[in-house]
Amino acid sequence: MSSEMILKEFPREADCLIDLHLHLDGSLSADCVRRLGKMQGIDVPDGDELDRMLSVSEGCRDLNEYLEKFDFPLSLLQTEEAIAYAVQSLEDRLLDEGVMYAEIRFAPQLHTRRGLTQEQVVRAAIDGNSRSPLRASLILCCMRMGDNKAENLESIRLAAKYLGCGVCAADLAGAEALFENARFEEEFALARQLCLPFTLHAGEASGADCVRTALEMGARRIGHGVRSLEDGAVVKSLVEREILLELCPTSNLNTNMFENLSQYPLRELMAAGVRISINTDNTAVSRTSIRREWDCVISQFSLTAQEVKKILCDTAESSFADAETVAFMKKKIQNCF
Repeated sequence: MSSEMILKEFPREADCLIDLHLHLDGSLSADCVRRLGKMQGIDVPDGDELDRMLSVSEGCRDLNEYLEKFDFPLSLLQTEEAIAYAVQSLEDRLLDEGVMYAEIRFAPQLHTRRGLTQEQVVRAAIDGNSRSPLRASLILCCMRMGDNKAENLESIRLAAKYLGCGVCAADLAGAEALFENARFEEEFALARQLCLPFTLHAGEASGADCVRTALEMGARRIGHGVRSLEDGAVVKSLVEREILLELCPTSNLNTNMFENLSQYPLRELMAAGVRISINTDNTAVSRTSIRREWDCVISQFSLTAQEVKKILCDTAESSFADAETVAFMKKKIQNCF
């Protein structure tokens, strides 16, 4: 099957898509935001102004500027009702786009500004997750900050408490160039002690050394990881341990890591034997969807049907889903091809 045929038939007619790297607060649709504002009596602008508040501009300079786009949506996600609705709304939209499984991540500590506890936040997200027919799980993020160890440790304990009950893993998100992994060793030592799986953002704003330390800390996946190729030993470790990179091409272009998609190291990673997945990161901030991400990489890199199938199978196998859900995904992938 040619890449042109794949573009016509996949993913337009497929329902075997997976998104493992998807932030709740960066993926609120305009309709969802307007509904959240109405629910809470908060004035929400419309049209171009709302678009500017939710999405990054073409002139975005770096990851730190990209992260500024989370301030407004976070202000709308400070009640249990809003959080539950946002999760359900996102999952329903993903289902309509042909997604069969998703892992949605958020940082509970960022939703406590109006008095909610982290546990109330998590339970609200689990409630929203249960309302949608999409098969999905939640990843609880610790945040890269200078004085929030107690909050991070609480997030880890909550992820372990609700593991298998809507939650599937933990993560470390935020400005990785400003806060190195080593500062968060205590949090993920606790995760290892509690047998809690985790992925870590690494190898995006920082280089391959950040990926190396993430692997040393016990990460089972790497968020982004595109700079792993800067160190052959890191690449070798990724291959030997079958660690999947959660690639988010459009997001990486937005943060000015690459000038255009032709520079994206997808082919180099595949040639090295590194497992990869295709993800959105933030559908609203990056003005993207999982269908758009696949269209772009299939077209740019002339992916064959077998290469697409392998990426999807690797993604399913490296998810934090239970065995029954993994089997479900692999059967759907087989049927699509």
